[in-house]
Amino acid sequence: MKSTPILAALMLSAAWPAWAGEGHDHGDAPAAMAGPALPRFTAVSELFELVGVLDDKHLTLYLDRAADNSPVKDAKLELELGGVKVPVEAHGEGLFEATLSKAPEPGEIPVAATVMAGGETDLLAGELDVHEAEEEAGEAAHAHGWEEYAYWIAAAGIGLVGLIWLIRRMRAPRLGGVA
Repeated sequence: MKSTPILAALMLSAAWPAWAGEGHDHGDAPAAMAGPALPRFTAVSELFELVGVLDDKHLTLYLDRAADNSPVKDAKLELELGGVKVPVEAHGEGLFEATLSKAPEPGEIPVAATVMAGGETDLLAGELDVHEAEEEAGEAAHAHGWEEYAYWIAAAGIGLVGLIWLIRRMRAPRLGGVA
C-alpha cells in the first residue's frame, strides 16, 4: 500500500491553519501594563535627579540626590515648561507638585529646573514627551478577518475528505490474493 504521500498530505493539511498569514506575526508578547503610562520626564545632573509625572494638568515632581537616590531635604525648585514658568509647591522631602494652566499639547516640551538646596545650586534640563491619548484597549484588540476563518474551514474540509478517503481505502477488499 502506497499511503505515504497521502499521510504526508494529511499531516500537512492538519498543520496548514497554524501557519501565520500576512500581518499575523505577533512576535514577543509585550509586558502587561495596568493602564496607559502617564507622560514623564527626567532631568539629571551630577548633584540631583528630577522626575516629573504629568496627569492632565497636574504635575508631580520627585527630587533626589544623584549620589544615593535619597530625597533632597529643604530644597527650593523653580520650573519652566516650554519657556513658561510654572509655580511649584513643596509637599515633603523631595516631593513637589504643580498645576498647569492647561494640559500641554502633544509633542516634546523642553523642561528646565533650578534646584537650590542648602549651599548647592544646579540647573537641570530634560524633555517632557506628551503623546496623544491611545485608543481604547477594546478597540485595539486583535480582530479576526473572514480570510482566517476561510483557511480553517478549508483545512478542516481537506482533512475530512482525506480521512474519509483513507478509511475507504483501508476497508476496500484487496484484489489479487495469495495463490
